[in-house]
Amino acid sequence: MVRRVAVVGAGVSGLAAIKCCLEEGLEPTCFEQSEDIGGLWRYTDQAEEGRASIYRTVFTNSCKEMMCYSDFPFPDDHPNYMHNGRVQHYICKYAEHFDLLRHIRFKTLVTKVKKRPDFSVTGQWDVVTQRDGKEETAVFDAVMICSGHHVYPNLPLADFPGIQKFKGCYFHSREYKEPEKFRGKKVLVVGLGNSGCDIAVELSTVASQVYLSSRSGSWVMSRVWDKGYPWDMLIITRFWTWLESILPRALSDWLYVRCMNRFFKHENFGLMPLNRTSRKEPVFNDDLPSRIACGVVVMKPNVKEFRETSVLFQDGTVQDDVDVVVFATGYSYSYPFMEDASIIKSRDNQVTLYKGILPPHLERPTMVVIGLVQSLGPIIPTVDLQCRWAVKVFQGQCTLPPVSEMMDDIDEKMGKKIKWYGNSTTLQTDYITYMDELASAIGVKPNILKLLLTDPRLALEVFFGPCSPYQFRLTGVGKWSGARKAILTQWDRTLR
Repeated sequence: MVRRVAVVGAGVSGLAAIKCCLEEGLEPTCFEQSEDIGGLWRYTDQAEEGRASIYRTVFTNSCKEMMCYSDFPFPDDHPNYMHNGRVQHYICKYAEHFDLLRHIRFKTLVTKVKKRPDFSVTGQWDVVTQRDGKEETAVFDAVMICSGHHVYPNLPLADFPGIQKFKGCYFHSREYKEPEKFRGKKVLVVGLGNSGCDIAVELSTVASQVYLSSRSGSWVMSRVWDKGYPWDMLIITRFWTWLESILPRALSDWLYVRCMNRFFKHENFGLMPLNRTSRKEPVFNDDLPSRIACGVVVMKPNVKEFRETSVLFQDGTVQDDVDVVVFATGYSYSYPFMEDASIIKSRDNQVTLYKGILPPHLERPTMVVIGLVQSLGPIIPTVDLQCRWAVKVFQGQCTLPPVSEMMDDIDEKMGKKIKWYGNSTTLQTDYITYMDELASAIGVKPNILKLLLTDPRLALEVFFGPCSPYQFRLTGVGKWSGARKAILTQWDRTLR
């Protein structure tokens, strides 16, 4: 029987894990290496070793109705897209409301997680921690890894010939905090993801010139969509997911490209993705097109070579007098405390997890990785549902298929992901399809047909309206009495 559960990390995933364990009568102990909760959302003036780091002006890309915990909406008067400080405040309120803090050991670093000698019988783990220089080992029946995947910067300097002789300053975007010290400088930002675009736009208000280099282009979307409503409340709906699944691929691709080009033609701005029809997560930036139009951000192709003070690009153009290079080249996922790294990366150093959560080859299913997925949807409701599924697996209430079937399922999904999102984004998944898959397994997926007969107003809002997190609290274990009202009043809170 699983009773004692170790939770690694007290960010949004770790808090959801603690709450789910408590609701199912388990005893969670959460280890957090810093002095506070929040993980990624807790801003600090300096990047701290071993934890995610954000810049001062980070705002959410998902709106408040879509990104909340499924039984804890944001306050009515909060704006639709929030500064990181407000999100951190909300996370603290969540922890306070559900009395989660007493289960967290702060300033405690997990240094090793390893199977016990009798693991094949008990499924237990030795968890070694360090606090104030003292080491401690404890035995746990299960482990939930909630340490996130924005911790270890990916800085592929080998891909950029000549960087060693570059006389200017260069660093990973993880180190970036605010723009003032770059006033009057010529800055090159490498990488067309959310961080790269945000930093390029922010620097363009103080730098003499900003260049934004992209290897493969990207779709750029605004947070503010038709009639000024939040993009995700209009796009992330069951109706659109259903339509996408029944349309021929060619028609679906044409509609997708047309939708992405509705506000401006990406080709004209040097942003067009090389693979136009890839469903790779778009970039959210309301200001980038106007910054390009004003000439303060100049788009450039991939870097071919760095020189002492200049940069040669793939198209043969050279940019002289570059002072600073910011590498917004993403992160690599790593779990240095895992004694056996192959548990999570079991094939070709690729993450191999059933449902994106469970290592399939474990003799006992007592370890899960929470939050190691990416989708067009928000992460908080995703990790919330992942934790609910994981705890049911621990308790044996959610039956797992044989290892061979789990591997087949992983392979089949990986094939679809590569087809839809490309090779570089194997963590990517379709939000509603994924959420429904987990919800079905634990009996909390809303039944539209049944709702149509018993509560037609709610049924229509669930199917045609935004797929907000409250939908996964309408029924089954963990049902929340406020879910129906939250769904029917979500547009009121958005307008508020």
